[in-house]
Amino acid sequence: MPRISSERREAKRAEIVAAARRCFARDGFHQTSMPDIAAEAGVAVGAPYRYFASKEEIILAIAGDAFRVIFGPVQRLADQTSALTVADLLAAAASAISGDFAVDGAGVPVPVDEMLRCAVQAWSEILRNEGVRGQAMEGYEQVRRSIASALQRGQAAGTVPAGLEPGDGARAFMALLHGLILQRTAFGLQDTESFIRAASALLGGAKEPAPES
Repeated sequence: MPRISSERREAKRAEIVAAARRCFARDGFHQTSMPDIAAEAGVAVGAPYRYFASKEEIILAIAGDAFRVIFGPVQRLADQTSALTVADLLAAAASAISGDFAVDGAGVPVPVDEMLRCAVQAWSEILRNEGVRGQAMEGYEQVRRSIASALQRGQAAGTVPAGLEPGDGARAFMALLHGLILQRTAFGLQDTESFIRAASALLGGAKEPAPES
């Protein structure tokens, strides 16, 4: 039997990942079996095992894609900008999840809602799957450090409040972003512009004018 090219192998692997992501978004990680994934992809039952050792390995790949899509724009902005504001960071985060489609690690367009449903499920996997937990913790710490450094540079430039402890500010920012993802995914709340304004005011210590008496 002739060997398939590396390009064809990567394309088939991407098809398996896309099929698994559709299954996971629809039915959940643990209600989906490898035969379900094969059926969704239109391949033989054993075909997914040519590309992945287990379903857990597919979950790791999909969770990694989701976290890169969500946090990648934030980290790039944080690493490349010297005088950013909290609103800049929030806008970068919101832009990643505001559209209808994102692009996964294989360059395949993916419905954002589908990817976010998998991301939320991956958070629950952190409690039981050491592989997912390790990957998530490594990614979280990397992004948190980038944001903390960016906030510190912003303080030096006068665009971030001087009284904010950068490490704590980074944690608060990450918590806001996690909340935005959960609200969009679980409750369908997609008004990111008002979220950015309100969250920026909270982190920046901005005060609304007192109502006239």
